[in-house]
Amino acid sequence: MVQSIELDTAVELVEAAESKAEEIDNPMVIAVANSEGNLVAQHRMDGAWLASVSISRNKAYTAAALETPTHELAEPSEPGNSLYGLQTTDEGRIVIFGGGYPLERDGEIVGTIGVSGGAVEQDREVAEAGVARWQELTE
Repeated sequence: MVQSIELDTAVELVEAAESKAEEIDNPMVIAVANSEGNLVAQHRMDGAWLASVSISRNKAYTAAALETPTHELAEPSEPGNSLYGLQTTDEGRIVIFGGGYPLERDGEIVGTIGVSGGAVEQDREVAEAGVARWQELTE
């Protein structure tokens, strides 16, 4: 069975991430997906880049498909490393830079969050606000 977070919870994660994006004054697109990377909720803040719609969704997908934060894929995907070219697979949906995170409950991935719209460090910071809210809700 596909594990998933409820829509109400996904919206709470989006709101937590959006608050962080407002705090750092950078409009973002925030996507929350189920354990298979299928969209549960997505929000594009006013002024966020249009390209960030698909990038955030793909970061959430990647975190589900590979069961890892997307920033952990950067180094293994460099030329000469074992995952070189990874980002060219899966119909171009794999993202190898930061901003996508799995969300776990009882050791199982039940969802993911993906954020895009700023520098990678900003995307990670905003996504991590959503992850922190997830952890508060599941403690």
